[in-house]
Amino acid sequence: MSEDASSYPPIEPTNFDLIVVGTGLPGSVIAAAASANGKTVLHLDPNPFYGSHFASLPLHDLSAFLNPHFTPPPSAASDGDDHTPVTLIQRPLYSHVGISNHAPEEFTEEYSRKFNIDVCGPRVLFCADKSIDLMLRSGANQYMEFKSIEASFVYDESSRRLVSVPDSRAAIFKDKSLGLMEKNQLMRFFKLVQQHLAGDDGGVENSRISEEDLESPFVDFLTKMRLPPKIKSIILYAIAMADYDQEDTQICEDVLTTKDGVDSLALYNSSVGRFPNALGALVYPIYGQGELPQAFSRRAAVKGCIHVLRMPVIALLMDKCTEHYKGVRLSSGQDLFCNQLVLDPSFTVQLPLASSPRDPLRESLQVLGLRDVKRKVARGICITRSSLRPDSSNFLVVYPPRSLYPEQVTSIRALQIGSGLAVCPSGMFVLYFSTLCHDADKGKELLHAAIDALLMLPESGHPESNTTVQSDIAAEVKPTLLWKALYIQDLTMDQLESISYAPIPDGNLNYNDLLDETLKLFQKIYPNEDVFPDAVSPENPEDDYESSLDS
Repeated sequence: MSEDASSYPPIEPTNFDLIVVGTGLPGSVIAAAASANGKTVLHLDPNPFYGSHFASLPLHDLSAFLNPHFTPPPSAASDGDDHTPVTLIQRPLYSHVGISNHAPEEFTEEYSRKFNIDVCGPRVLFCADKSIDLMLRSGANQYMEFKSIEASFVYDESSRRLVSVPDSRAAIFKDKSLGLMEKNQLMRFFKLVQQHLAGDDGGVENSRISEEDLESPFVDFLTKMRLPPKIKSIILYAIAMADYDQEDTQICEDVLTTKDGVDSLALYNSSVGRFPNALGALVYPIYGQGELPQAFSRRAAVKGCIHVLRMPVIALLMDKCTEHYKGVRLSSGQDLFCNQLVLDPSFTVQLPLASSPRDPLRESLQVLGLRDVKRKVARGICITRSSLRPDSSNFLVVYPPRSLYPEQVTSIRALQIGSGLAVCPSGMFVLYFSTLCHDADKGKELLHAAIDALLMLPESGHPESNTTVQSDIAAEVKPTLLWKALYIQDLTMDQLESISYAPIPDGNLNYNDLLDETLKLFQKIYPNEDVFPDAVSPENPEDDYESSLDS
């Protein structure tokens, strides 16, 4: 906190339909949707910035955010006849944080403020995905601008090079790394998928995918289509974005069905060419991903939502009769009351001491279970002074499982963003990495292998990793690493019977699953309300969105 919360004037009014604590993307969407439905909403955040775990921050602020020093709140004294305060505490979502500055004379605190670094990267938006549609419905797109991600590449294990992802017919014809037979096989496969999605057999027998095939593993269907290993890998990991090695069913934790694989191809295919100003399937917001929660917060403010930053919440107010929450206590000492409450995932309840063998309040706050107990996502951020490819600034790189070393069982994704997107000073480039893992050491080992394959490290080696990866990226001199951050984010979250939690950042490349979860939470809170009911869909939503897409 940069300012004492007690110096704030009291918040008026003191009663709300909904209080949301944390300005992350899910909380901002819920606040905007509730405000659009005429609800009185208060949106609080203990941070001095919007976005919470979905923010884009300067380097200095990022370091402080990943290594927070939470001051335990004072025990909330009970001073009401009809409610009991239960202390809220914040716990870090990140562990094993390691930050290396290899150019300290350059990365001063003043210079670090010229960066806008995504906390939950790498992230992109597909031109046809749910996040774009939701922005159009809500009007949040009016507060954002986007640029195209110029290309996608896959790391080829045999050549140790980045090869283009042929994601359209034109790209297939232009791709010099594919032979004529491979191009014909890929064209036939894409044609079958398009006919299946269109529900049109074109008068040709067996031009639809059978129900049996749709329920089978996607990798088996690709083998049945006689696609070579290289093409299968590109489709599975660089287009369908599978996380785990689909070839090894004993290790794969999330087998992609043909139906889900075809749906992913449909999203990718419908994203290519949706907007004339977008070169491919993917776009990225100018100034970083933190613009998304800010856009929805602005939309909420237009509808009357009150936003207060630098305002910690120190306790829940629980009704003594119903054991249901009825409000919150701020660090300023003020009590606010609400019908519904949504908490940031970093908050947890400090359970009160049991006053009796069966304390109803304690029982009502017991953690019911943990979601994704073992899964984590390892994230990395690297800064360089030159691009991985001289002909492109903004692009995606996918490392399929086993492409770096035999024990690599998950995909690794990397996203390079240049200064044209206002995330770093001119001449600098930011690289985001992520991969799923169960163990922090294994997660960092995966990230180190991916970084070693693309960048030249100032150090001679990594004590954290015993993996050595040789590389020959397009016969170019690899960029030198200037600054690096590695950290592990848990994918676990408390589930309390009477408290709603905003979803935590997941390990996906886009926001589709996270927004599905967010909208389900909104419908749980307001089952009889439509999301953004007063939003007027333009006759040509693409034209409306194009106005925010910078070519």
